[in-house]
Amino acid sequence: MEVRLLVVPDCPNETPAANLARHALDELGLTTTPVVTVVVTSQEQAEELGFAGSPTITIDGVDPFAQPGQIPALACRVYRTDTGITGTPDPALLRHALRRARPDMPADGPA
Repeated sequence: MEVRLLVVPDCPNETPAANLARHALDELGLTTTPVVTVVVTSQEQAEELGFAGSPTITIDGVDPFAQPGQIPALACRVYRTDTGITGTPDPALLRHALRRARPDMPADGPA
């Protein structure tokens, strides 16, 4: 499994998103799976990566939080959660996406 954190330079949500991804992987027992940070510096690179804004977490090249019609851009990204709009995805939804990416792991339930 490849987990990437795509960010623009100096993204204020880079550290919280990296911590969230690391914590979710650890909770699922995926302690050896690294979170690779990629700094997106051009519109061309954003388009190549399908970058929907900073921070974006991808799992095996897929953005599990992508919205139809999103245009790749060098911009900040916000996520809608049950508690409001935040700069990082909902932890439970991230864990669910990580489980879905692993065929040997139950899709739902405790880690």
